[in-house]
Amino acid sequence: MCTSQSAIGQQQDSIPHPPHEDARPKKRNSIFRKAGELILNAVTRSAGTDTNQVVLNVKVEDPYMPYKDKIIRKIHIKQLGFENPINDTTHRISYFGTRLLNSTHRTTRNWVIRNNLFIKENTPVSTLKMADNERFLRSLNFIQDARIIIKPIENEEDSVDVEVITKDVFTIQFELSDFSPDRIRGKIGDANAFGLGQLMQVRWLYETKRDPTSGYEFLYSKSNIANTFINATLAYSRINGSLRDGHQNDAGWRITLDRPLYSQYAHIAGSLSIGNNQTHNYYNQPDSQFYNYRYSVVDGWIGYNLRTGTTEYDRQFISGRYMNMPFSRMPYQVGDKYNERFNSKQLILGSYTFFRQNFYKTNYLYGFGITEDVPYGYNISLTGGWYKQNSLGRAYVGADANRYIITPNGNIIQYFMRTGGFFQRGIWEDANVLVGASMFSKLMLVGGTKVRQYLRFSATRQINRVTFDPLRIDNAFGIRYFSSDSVVGNKRISLHSETYLFLKYKLFGFKFAPFVFGDAALLTPETKAMKKSDLYYFIGGGVRTRNENFVFGTIELRAVYYPKTLPYTSQFKIMLNTDINFRFNSNYIKAPGLIQLNNDDNNSIY
Repeated sequence: MCTSQSAIGQQQDSIPHPPHEDARPKKRNSIFRKAGELILNAVTRSAGTDTNQVVLNVKVEDPYMPYKDKIIRKIHIKQLGFENPINDTTHRISYFGTRLLNSTHRTTRNWVIRNNLFIKENTPVSTLKMADNERFLRSLNFIQDARIIIKPIENEEDSVDVEVITKDVFTIQFELSDFSPDRIRGKIGDANAFGLGQLMQVRWLYETKRDPTSGYEFLYSKSNIANTFINATLAYSRINGSLRDGHQNDAGWRITLDRPLYSQYAHIAGSLSIGNNQTHNYYNQPDSQFYNYRYSVVDGWIGYNLRTGTTEYDRQFISGRYMNMPFSRMPYQVGDKYNERFNSKQLILGSYTFFRQNFYKTNYLYGFGITEDVPYGYNISLTGGWYKQNSLGRAYVGADANRYIITPNGNIIQYFMRTGGFFQRGIWEDANVLVGASMFSKLMLVGGTKVRQYLRFSATRQINRVTFDPLRIDNAFGIRYFSSDSVVGNKRISLHSETYLFLKYKLFGFKFAPFVFGDAALLTPETKAMKKSDLYYFIGGGVRTRNENFVFGTIELRAVYYPKTLPYTSQFKIMLNTDINFRFNSNYIKAPGLIQLNNDDNNSIY
């Protein structure tokens, strides 16, 4: 940009202007032209100037192999500004946008970064633990990317220094998701307030149909309290979506403490959550439509990692969970009927998980160039215990198995199976099985544009349903963007395909990825044979955009066309989503739970 400015200046200085009366306007035009070119250079920049454009596909532990078992002498922290790409810290992309972000952002304090390290000085280099720590830093919601680099020490062959390099995201959030004379909804907050690794957030709602017309929500979260790796969250809301229809007439509070298995070498993980929710008739609905409920929640689990040695082998993890969710006020419309949303629930479950799971560093999966950690290996969890819904208590067993593969040519594949059921009076009830596979193709270059193909297939069968909801297709195992929950069955087959491109250019730091997609699902009603199944399908396209420097999610504009008329669904839709979080869940384990067939809340499928 400086070169182009100086070239413009030299060219203008070399042109003599005779002193006549229209010379002044030409000078103004010259100034405007210079300003316009300056803005254009700052706003529209080739993504190729950002070394984050480098394509990654390496095992996370590979860079540390030459230094295995050498002693860590010193650990140094280095934090980059928004003008520095993580892959080349000597390169600077400096323009008014990065300067503005740097001037208004509070960089994460060094001690916060150090608190999130589980590698220690005066200990040997463990390649997998070093890789685990780098991946864990990237998982923090206020960190855009991280590198842990080993630096040899001259004349000390048995020792090394370690440099931890991090780059923040811009964590100040201001969002207006609705803005009309009748409804205004927004959010303001900071995901790294004062650089202390804490989230402070306020959401508000103004709606003329609501009484009171305004509502609010407060949320506070602190990560890794006092280097314990325990996170705490406090929330109070008057605008929660109701369990029935999503109307924001649910008020409640929640307190949560959780400690993830942040490394395969950590011993203890768990969580405790308590809360209370109830609805208020803020929208003055008639009694027949207003679902009046109140419930409380106590949900806790704890687990222990049985094998935590520094070598690579199968890990074994045991865990137990207790959850009680009684409804002290239940909607009269539900009564004694079984309904997963409005029934009191209680469970006691134990789980045994064995896994051998490491990670590849790659990019251009969900992100626009930042490092993404993709697992390879396997993870199998066996669960058993007791579950009560309303007055019906039953023994439960289930299994959740996943196999992750990175092929030699760069394809990323996951095979998954979920199965479970209840044994009651000598028969199986609410038994189910879900199997499938997903794949990201290797990153392809087409005319200099990066392209990936994504495919996902799944098949689900439900047997002897008693209390569980039937299978639906308005979820990740059906067809996306389908909004009706009234299309149900007990057998489901689905196929999803998407092709997306990463463009070379960006605007104000926002990169763009156009995409086309198609989904199809075959759903068999409970009372019909397989040959009487209904086929649902659609095609569509759109564009996603994101600035990786910001904490908010991906913005997506999409158009969907349904060739056949579907119940409660328009044939053609245009949708805008302003906060999509595309990030694969890289946790090793999760709380013991029942197999879910209509959602993927843990984001455990590619």
